[in-house]
Amino acid sequence: LPKRWIVERTLGWLNRCRRLAKDFENLAATALAFLKLASIRLMLRKLCNPT
Repeated sequence: LPKRWIVERTLGWLNRCRRLAKDFENLAATALAFLKLASIRLMLRKLCNPT
């Protein structure tokens, strides 16, 4: 159950990105690239602004 909470929380953070909220991409590679960019943005935000 604790691992499930971590996954759900992370998916919730990623769904805040407007581009990932709906599936606009035609190619899986493009969708994966935007997912990676959103993850990098999330990690940078957490590292640079620890509150």
